[in-house]
Amino acid sequence: MTHVVVVGAGQAGSSLVAKLRNSGFEGEVTLIGAETAPPYQRPPLSKAYLLGDMALDRLYLRPESFYADNNITLRLGTEVTGIDPVSKAIAIGDEILPYDELVLTTGSAPRRLPSAIGGDLEGVYTVRDLPDVDAMAPEFVEGKSVLIVGGGYIGLEAAAVAAKKGLNVTLVEMADRILQRVASPQTSDYFRALHAGHGVNILEGVGLSRLTGETRVSGAELADGTTLDVDFVIVGVGIAPGTGLAETAGVALDNGIKTDAEGRTSVDGIWAAGDCASFPYKDTRIRLESVPNAIDQAEVVAQNIMGAGKTYVATPWFWSDQYDVKLQIAGLNAGYDNVVTRDMGDAGISFWYYQGETLLAVDAANAPRDYMVAKRLIEAGKSPSADVVSDPATVLKDLLKA
Repeated sequence: MTHVVVVGAGQAGSSLVAKLRNSGFEGEVTLIGAETAPPYQRPPLSKAYLLGDMALDRLYLRPESFYADNNITLRLGTEVTGIDPVSKAIAIGDEILPYDELVLTTGSAPRRLPSAIGGDLEGVYTVRDLPDVDAMAPEFVEGKSVLIVGGGYIGLEAAAVAAKKGLNVTLVEMADRILQRVASPQTSDYFRALHAGHGVNILEGVGLSRLTGETRVSGAELADGTTLDVDFVIVGVGIAPGTGLAETAGVALDNGIKTDAEGRTSVDGIWAAGDCASFPYKDTRIRLESVPNAIDQAEVVAQNIMGAGKTYVATPWFWSDQYDVKLQIAGLNAGYDNVVTRDMGDAGISFWYYQGETLLAVDAANAPRDYMVAKRLIEAGKSPSADVVSDPATVLKDLLKA
C-alpha cells in the first residue's frame, strides 16, 4: 500500500491530503506539522484574529476530527530532521518513517532583523504564525507606541490593526515608497493616504540603523538620525521559502524548491507545493506566496501522485484587508510600463497594469466588480484598451463579450 508523507501542515499540506482522500486515494497518508495547532488560515492572523474579531477555532481549515475521520495520520509538534531519498525515509529525531511519495509543503519563514542591530531584543515581533500573533497581542494597548519596519502588505496590515486599536503607529520603509516591490506608485499613493488618514506616520526612504534597549526594545535609531521611543516593534521585511530540509536531501533549488509543471522535484519520489516551491510559468519560473496558489498547486500535486499527469497552470490572485478597504489583486504586474486608474468614487478605485497593449494585472480597492472582470479578462488573454478601462462610462462586464 502506497504511503504518502506530507511535511508541512499549512494551507498546502492540508489541501493536499484532503484532495488525496476526496479523489479516492486509499493508501496511507501522514501529515506532519511543526506547530502544535492543527492546520489553520494564516491571512486572518494579521487582520481579524489580531483585532479580536475571529476566534481561534474559526482559524482552523478543517475540524481536527476531519483527519481521523478520513484516515489521515496528523502528527503535530513534530520536526522532521532529515530525508534519505535513497531508502525513501524521513528522520524524526531517532525515528525513521518510510515513504513511497514525499511532498514538501514547508512554506516560508519571516526574515528577521539581525541580532547586531537589536533584532533579538524582547518586544520585537514578526507576523507569520499563530504563536507570533498570540505573543504580540497583549502589546496592542491603546496609547502605546509601535514601530513597524517594512512597508509591504504585512507591515501595512499590522499598522491598520494598531491604528484601529488606538496605538501611536510609525512605519519605516527603506525603499523610496511603500509597496515598491509589489505595486505601482498609484497603489502606493492610495494606501499612503489611507494610512495617513488614520494617523499612521509613514517614513519612506529611511532605513533602520538599530533598535535600542537593554533586554527589551525601548527605542529606534533611523538612518537619517531620527530617534524614536517605542514600546514594541513589528518586523515585516519579507519571507524566505522553507528550503532547508529539501537542500539536505540534494533537491535542486531555484528561488525555492524547484519543481516541474506537475510538482515533481529533481529527486525521484519527492514533490513540493505552496510558498516553498517555484514552478514554470509562461516563459519564466515563479514562486507565489498566496493561499490560492497553495491550494491549487497542492491539489494538482495530489492528483499527479495518483497518476493524473496534470500540468499546474497558475491564475495568480491575492488580497489584503486594511481598515475598511479590501484590496483584491489579479494577475502579475511584472514588466508593466503603464498604469491606468479607474476611479468610480464610492464604487471603488482600481489600477490596471499594462505592458504595451497587454493587460497584466489589476489592483482593485473596494471595487469587486473591477477585480472580477479584470481577472476573467486576464485569464482569457483579453486586453481592452487602457482608454476604455479608464472611462467611467465603460460598462466593464461588456468587455467580456468583446
